[in-house]
Amino acid sequence: MTGDGRTPARSPSPLAAGAEAPVFALSDTLHSRLALDDLRGRDVVVVFYVADWHPVATAQLARYQELLPDLGRRGAAIVGISTDATWSHDSFARAFGITFPLLADDSPPGAVARLYGVHVPATGRSRRALFVIGADGIVFWSAVFPDALDPGLDGVLSALERLGTERAGASIGDGGPPGDHGG
Repeated sequence: MTGDGRTPARSPSPLAAGAEAPVFALSDTLHSRLALDDLRGRDVVVVFYVADWHPVATAQLARYQELLPDLGRRGAAIVGISTDATWSHDSFARAFGITFPLLADDSPPGAVARLYGVHVPATGRSRRALFVIGADGIVFWSAVFPDALDPGLDGVLSALERLGTERAGASIGDGGPPGDHGG
């Protein structure tokens, strides 16, 4: 609730394209942490999901696991984030064969979701959201979805393709092939 006690508190707007991605370091197992800075130099897909064992999250993350080789070919890393604890992530990942990092945004709950503008104060969980962060640490694309909707990966794959195209265009614009000066 907000200060007046009548209006539910709302999460701020999700980070938009062009924003600097807030850095974070979250536990991915009981004994290790993964920081966004550990992935610097690669494009990163950050998946905020409601909870382990949530039916939509189960299907969503299993699909992302199937597409992991495609993301790897594009040079992109993927991480999932929810407010569940590492023991839940570990059990969930083993049950569904998930090999990419599932990070625990649980201390304090939802701290990273707040930084990304996708925390839901009423539930203490995050909204279902996707962020594509460029190798430079800038948000290239983001989208938020209803909890009951599996967003798939079409938006992510399109964003990664556009990001790669823009990078290629920038390198051509920085001199490009000999004799290719337009005109």
